[in-house]
Amino acid sequence: MKLILTQEVDGLGSPGDVVEVKDGYGRNYLVPRGLATRWTRGGEKTVESIKKARATRAVRDREHADEIRTKLEAAAVEVKVRAGASGRLFGAVTVAEIADALGKASGEAVDRRTIVVTNPIRSLGAHQVAVKLHDDVSATVSLNVVPG
Repeated sequence: MKLILTQEVDGLGSPGDVVEVKDGYGRNYLVPRGLATRWTRGGEKTVESIKKARATRAVRDREHADEIRTKLEAAAVEVKVRAGASGRLFGAVTVAEIADALGKASGEAVDRRTIVVTNPIRSLGAHQVAVKLHDDVSATVSLNVVPG
């Protein structure tokens, strides 16, 4: 089955890529979750629009990614959340909240899709978050979750 990826899929490709996958994987996993659409001859316009949107969001080059990584790792990032008396959060810290805090602290706009949170953040205190800026560059950011 030939598909056009609409989102990043680990081990398969990035948005705008045309990939060939097994029928069951495409029909039962990728298409229902909105990760891909079926490839058609008219789909080439879709591919071009996805790649254009991705290029505008992407970091220009590796040197620019290194500059952003330096700013992010040096910034003191605080996320204010609602918490109970025992320090437990009402819900978890979302990547949108993290992206907002990173933007305020470093002065660089960070796309929420580039933030990797391995375990959901559900407690106050210091946490580590990875930000994938470029294919070769990622930053590890120290995040301090405080009651607000």
